[in-house]
Amino acid sequence: MTTDRYVRIVAGLMILATLALAHFMGQADLSQVSWLWFTAFIGLNLFQSGITRFCPLDSILAKMGVRRAC
Repeated sequence: MTTDRYVRIVAGLMILATLALAHFMGQADLSQVSWLWFTAFIGLNLFQSGITRFCPLDSILAKMGVRRAC
């Protein structure tokens, strides 16, 4: 695995961990529809892209003509 993948995995886990801590400490209510679910989606996407090497935004940008990193 490359450092890029580790960074994605750790960043995703940190986002999810802070959301979980805020929820369980009573500072954020994840039982209601809110923008925090968007943050959770980003964290999950970072985590899964680090493991599976598939990132939806990367695919969208490539289709739009943006060059991929080597």
